[in-house]
Amino acid sequence: MMILLKKVHRCYVLLIILLFFVLFYPFYAIAARRPAWYGTLNRLRTLNSFLCSMFTGIFFRFTYAVPLDKNATYIYCGNHTSNLDIMILCLIAKGRFHFMGKEELLKNPVLKIFFQTIDIPVNRESKISAFRAFKRAAENLKQGMSLVIFPEGKIDEHQYPPGLSPFKNGPFRLAIETNTAIVPVSITNAWKKMWDDGAKYGTRPGICDIYIHAPLDTAGLTIEDADSLKDSVYDLINLKLIKQ
Repeated sequence: MMILLKKVHRCYVLLIILLFFVLFYPFYAIAARRPAWYGTLNRLRTLNSFLCSMFTGIFFRFTYAVPLDKNATYIYCGNHTSNLDIMILCLIAKGRFHFMGKEELLKNPVLKIFFQTIDIPVNRESKISAFRAFKRAAENLKQGMSLVIFPEGKIDEHQYPPGLSPFKNGPFRLAIETNTAIVPVSITNAWKKMWDDGAKYGTRPGICDIYIHAPLDTAGLTIEDADSLKDSVYDLINLKLIKQ
């Protein structure tokens, strides 16, 4: 009976996400036309995420180690176990921000409008694609546009319950090269409400706890410090996950 209820709830969640996407789409299409309007595009994404949370009964409880500067440019690095993570980061990030994600999202009916415009798709198997993606991200960061990235690179669809996978090096080299502070984000239990896309175990309402760590300054660091920075972010995120 519980599995059936979770499957029904997943169908309801998908319906709500699709409904609000259709309602928001005309505004997305307009705001995505010009980079100057990307701030408005992000505010629409944030509002959409809030409404989806409210109507599906999946709520987010945010705990901040320190208040974040709303006018600062950050690289947000979060662990990735659920499709809810995109909504969560839309609610955390402020101002002009963009995501970097797998190239397959260009085919996603909901997300492709963003990955064709504001967000950055990357082919994980292509060094050229990765180089171009991080070059574009660096240019955006220098223009004051924060970046949201999941340094694991993907959701491990074979590991349940999920654990923290090794991080890719790219985000940390990028942070050092652009002198951008990193904000580690521990999404502790979203997978219990929706693991991956919810297809296997369904979804359920409840509260997801998210801990936003203090920004890690990269001033004075060199490329040789990238591995140490990566390990520091990994340890910070993982510490909250193992305490859940």
